[in-house]
Amino acid sequence: MATPLHPYIFYGIEADADEVQRFTEHLLRANLTGEQQGRKKTPICIWGTHGIGKTELVEAIAAENGYAFAYIAPAQFEEMGDLIGMPAIEDGVTVFRPPSWVPTQEGPGLLLIDDVNRADDRILRGIMQLLQNFELVSWRLPPRWQIVLTANPDGGDYAVTPMDDAMLTRMMHVTMRFDAKNWARWAERAGIDPRGINFVLTYPEIAHGKRTTPRSLVQFFTSIRGIKDLREELPLVQMLAASCLDEETVAAFVAYVQQNLSELMAPAAICSAKDFQREVYQPIQAMVQQAVFRVDIMATICTRLINFLAVNKLQLTPAAVKNIQEFIKMDCLPNDLRLAFLQDLVQLPNAALKGVLADAAVGKMLLERM
Repeated sequence: MATPLHPYIFYGIEADADEVQRFTEHLLRANLTGEQQGRKKTPICIWGTHGIGKTELVEAIAAENGYAFAYIAPAQFEEMGDLIGMPAIEDGVTVFRPPSWVPTQEGPGLLLIDDVNRADDRILRGIMQLLQNFELVSWRLPPRWQIVLTANPDGGDYAVTPMDDAMLTRMMHVTMRFDAKNWARWAERAGIDPRGINFVLTYPEIAHGKRTTPRSLVQFFTSIRGIKDLREELPLVQMLAASCLDEETVAAFVAYVQQNLSELMAPAAICSAKDFQREVYQPIQAMVQQAVFRVDIMATICTRLINFLAVNKLQLTPAAVKNIQEFIKMDCLPNDLRLAFLQDLVQLPNAALKGVLADAAVGKMLLERM
């Protein structure tokens, strides 16, 4: 991971997106069990720098677990009425009417309080009571609803409101960090331009800039998706990159395109090749066997192939299985990458992939390196 530009203050263990998801889902289950037994639920706060996918992760957790979902960004709140509601007269009595975003149906559900420490101090003090009792003076969350918050770190250049210990101790905390391999698997599933995925896997350190973040990279990759030949349209590509990325990232991507690295061997092409030596081995060997062996390119191709097999859950033909076996046995594949590839492969749930290990030479490679 790149050295941070500022002495940021985070809370909880630093973890990648998959680990943060497991942590969060475990606590959500524990909260629901505790609620059934009459215990209080504990909110969860996910810390991290801007643009790394904290909000999207919480949305994905809600969707994958069948939770109803509600969202607020308290930085938009100008007064306490935005949080507790507005007074009204009913039958001669003053009552509060909750804001429209307050859930009314029983859960399970998640209330996401996004970028909580972007709110001003008055709003934060109001949220404290919500975190403690899951209710305010004018409304309460329905049963089986839980609270997840996201926050940017203190101690740097973020315009955030520090949270005191009284508020911090009302939550359980984890810090999310960017991991290129996990991001690439998400990107494969989300249909992100494969040339962009290759770029991030080849240069994972570029995702830690001021303007260059996983979010802004996705914006850029989406904008170039309709450009078939990046080299032919390089001035336009450079202009699009400069609109949302740091100068260093723009320069790196331009060089990446000029060196023709954006057109790496596609995973589908590896699996469907009719002549492995001519269509796969020779092009890969020509690309990596340079004055300095390009292990970064080889690692990118390996990760893309694993993610392709994991996300698409293909019914592999015998020919595809044979091609994967030949890929593993390539002499231009370094032993450490070969072992990592095999270990990732055996963990995939696709039963058809187990046939790859039926090759005696492949099985021997795995056993000898375990």
